[in-house]
Amino acid sequence: METYRTTFTIKRLWLILAGSMVVMFAVLLYFGREIYHLAPPIPARVETAAGEVVYTRADIQRGQNVWQSLGGMQQGSVWSHGGYLAPDWSADWLHREAESLLALIAARDRPSASGKLQHKIHEAVLQEELRENTFDPGTDVITVSPERAEAIRHIAEHYRGLFQAHEDYLELRRDYAFPLHSSLNDEDAHALTAFFFWTAWSTVTHRPGDNISYTSNWPYDPLVGNTPSASVLIWSIISILLLLGGIGGLVWYYVRQYDVWRADLEPETGYAKEDFLTDAAITPSMRATAKYFWVVTALFAVQVLLGIVTAHYAVEGQGLYGLPLVDYLPYVITRTWHTQLAVLWIATAWLATGLYVAPLLSGHEPKFQRFGINFLFYSLLLIVAASFAGQWLAVHGYIDDLKVNFWFGHQGYEYTDLGRFWQIYLFIGLLLWVVLVLRALWPALQEKTNQSLVFLVIVSTITIGLLFGAGLLWGQHTHISIMEYWRWWVVHLWVEGIFEVFATAIISALFVRMGILRVSVATTMILFATIIFLGGGVLGIFHHLYWSGTPIAVLALGAVFSALEVVPLMVVGFEAYNQARVENQRLWEKAYHWPFMFFTSVLVWNLIGAGLFGFLINPPIALYYMQGLYTTANHGHAALFGVYGMLGIGLMLYCLRGLTDIRQWNQKLLKIAFWALNIGLAMMTFLSLLPQGLWQTYASVKHGYAYARSAEFIHSTLMEALVWARVPGDLVFGIGVFAFVAFVLQAFRKRAATAATDLNR
Repeated sequence: METYRTTFTIKRLWLILAGSMVVMFAVLLYFGREIYHLAPPIPARVETAAGEVVYTRADIQRGQNVWQSLGGMQQGSVWSHGGYLAPDWSADWLHREAESLLALIAARDRPSASGKLQHKIHEAVLQEELRENTFDPGTDVITVSPERAEAIRHIAEHYRGLFQAHEDYLELRRDYAFPLHSSLNDEDAHALTAFFFWTAWSTVTHRPGDNISYTSNWPYDPLVGNTPSASVLIWSIISILLLLGGIGGLVWYYVRQYDVWRADLEPETGYAKEDFLTDAAITPSMRATAKYFWVVTALFAVQVLLGIVTAHYAVEGQGLYGLPLVDYLPYVITRTWHTQLAVLWIATAWLATGLYVAPLLSGHEPKFQRFGINFLFYSLLLIVAASFAGQWLAVHGYIDDLKVNFWFGHQGYEYTDLGRFWQIYLFIGLLLWVVLVLRALWPALQEKTNQSLVFLVIVSTITIGLLFGAGLLWGQHTHISIMEYWRWWVVHLWVEGIFEVFATAIISALFVRMGILRVSVATTMILFATIIFLGGGVLGIFHHLYWSGTPIAVLALGAVFSALEVVPLMVVGFEAYNQARVENQRLWEKAYHWPFMFFTSVLVWNLIGAGLFGFLINPPIALYYMQGLYTTANHGHAALFGVYGMLGIGLMLYCLRGLTDIRQWNQKLLKIAFWALNIGLAMMTFLSLLPQGLWQTYASVKHGYAYARSAEFIHSTLMEALVWARVPGDLVFGIGVFAFVAFVLQAFRKRAATAATDLNR
């Protein structure tokens, strides 16, 4: 039987990785080009047959910018991406327009049959009118009937009342968690309705030469004939078959190779008898990373507090237990900062780990490294503070110029909300981080024994810096389908993809350096895991784009490769077992007990949050009904914090091993933090978010997507009760956060006290 070493040589794995990535990114770019060509057209004008202009392209584009300045995806959603309290504006407009137009059709036509049959006839006429594509590429005009123009004006009046804070709409604004006293001027309100109309038009109008809409008949709304297409069903079945086949194949391979892996884990010279960090020199640049971890701790605490406030808006709408927060910190701001801080504190923990570990692995301290780290630190602080201030000013209406808002205010796109100027600044900062890590790590490449492992760290480091630049590839007026394509390069490939490769590679390099893992096995396993993970992950990006005005081919690729993303997560039990064996070979490894525990919890949450909860919503037929419901929030919380957050904390604790005196660590606080964070997260998901999402899905299937996102349903007795069911989990989770913050403060304070005592001696 072929052994682990001969089946996958290092050279062969590098060739497979390089070849597969060339193919994957070529396919990704090709279908990105298709999205550019096949996205729903933005017409020069929307007008009646008599030539009356309803909207212009300038109105639609300005409306998109107005929507962004209000918080965009953080206040409701468009094409299902965004917040949960306010409606999905595309689905909401579509359903309201259909009901209004149906009433006008019924008033126009004299009864010629029984009431029920007549109603069916009117619905057929409605569907024919809404679904017919009247866009003329020659004139660049969408033509609507006089009745539809009247329905559009009627629905626009509703939205003007809502966004201009008319007295009749105050209760609805409370339900949507809108700031009660903010409003739009007439020009902006008109433009916003134009944008909402166009997004709804795209969801129901047939693509040229096809019988499905630009968004593949999403959202589900039987009144207008939006039901799952054959492609949605077929590709869902294929994705499930591939998932089962992939799991079977991978488990077979793991079982086949089990004995070889088990024998090869131990380093050739045996497990290290002493901790190499005991005598490792902590360089000035490594010491300078301490302030990054202080900020990580602070941002983590603030992010959790904002999450509690954001969740509470779902039951009170305008504040927190009677406190009128909405005038100062409205829902759109707390949610913006909550989601951004989640990425920022986790990414900062990983970036700081790279800066700390690079000299540790190479034994080299470059000149001016400490200066570079300090400069980067204060730049990151400036970016966070200034971008958050700009977002607050934009949402409160202090930035009137929409171009200024794009550059310095609120971009309105979830996870990439910061103004373009701050995006560019952060991109430059990441490139500086790449330079700082590489110049410290480069000498380690001279070591022949672990050259491939270090090279993988270097490649992932460079990719982290470059991939964030995808967020700069859309502009102020870029078509939303195209923006979504590039936005998910950042959110999916940058946050969910390359960062995980970087973290896994750097942990393996540390394990090798610590003498608890054989370098050849570490390199082979990481390359093998990277090939499998990115093999599904790169094109798995398309499962975010099913309903974003993209062609059916995108749906097919997303269904297939998002299923393959889940396959490697099914063997995490094997990985957890091997990791436990590796981490318990010598007495000195007890000093790393809690970092190892957090790494183990990453494996568990990878299976639950990314695997089970992820695949729950990934097949097209599931996501057709579930997209933008609390099932998405359930997956997001379990995967983002459970996997990436726990990994960030584990990496941080590893670095604190050298930055503080581990002998004075408060082990009780760490134990409380670990278990409270994990138990609290489990309670939050299983007692609140998951039941909310499943109940919402039931409503979506039974009554239509617009109803499942309506204020009537969101503020129903059961939904609000399920929000309150989150409180016990939040309390337990909060205890974990408090314990972790207290531990970090104690660890650094005692380190400072010890240093002062040594100095006095």
